[in-house]
Amino acid sequence: MISDAKKFFSTIDKPGDKSLNDIVEIFVYYLNVHLEKPAITPKEVNECFLDCDLTPPRNTSATLSRGVNSKPQRYVKVKGGYRLQGLRRDAIAKTLGAEKLYLETSAELRKLESSFPDGYEKRFLKETVDCFEIGANRAAIIMCWLLTLNHMHEFVLKNKAPDFNRELSKLKDKRIRVSSVSIVDDFSEIPENKFIELLRSSGVVSNDVRKILDTKLGIRNSCAHPSGIEVGKIKALEFINDLVINVIQKY
Repeated sequence: MISDAKKFFSTIDKPGDKSLNDIVEIFVYYLNVHLEKPAITPKEVNECFLDCDLTPPRNTSATLSRGVNSKPQRYVKVKGGYRLQGLRRDAIAKTLGAEKLYLETSAELRKLESSFPDGYEKRFLKETVDCFEIGANRAAIIMCWLLTLNHMHEFVLKNKAPDFNRELSKLKDKRIRVSSVSIVDDFSEIPENKFIELLRSSGVVSNDVRKILDTKLGIRNSCAHPSGIEVGKIKALEFINDLVINVIQKY
């Protein structure tokens, strides 16, 4: 199980660009604010480094002590250890705006996972959340998309098959190699963009949901091929949130 410190550190933007002093400050923030510890010890900071597979400073105690008198001041010496100086705490909080959303999203996804009945869909969602939590953003996006498609395939078969098949039979697109669907495998014969069109024309989803699916399909396509496009945490958060809230939980 990935540690909470490691989950937190994975939300940091470009951690490789941070100095050792900056990383110490980030872990003090995590302990001080996220875990609500009133006083932080050098040992606790070192444990955060080790949890994240990082080498701690040679003398964390001296690093924290120097931060008391640094400009800008980083820490305040208190009984039992150190705390972040108030202005520094607020400044760091602004740079970690995605961190709270990340943790909330992770918790919501785990909650959603627990609500699924045992089976392949629940296992697939678990792997999707695992990818998200370790920062494998492209993989999380692709898996979330596949989960959403499968969810909608199942929904159509259980609730809207006659309406969907009626609209499907009208299409003359040569890429579509079925005239009706009766099992999940039949949907593999329908291009994904056409499946989305059919969801709308058959009244399965609203036009607003169709727009969401069209947009997310474009993002999925970008993530599915090697390219110079960077896929950050914010994009993965928005992608997963939108599909989970507006599609998976709705249908």
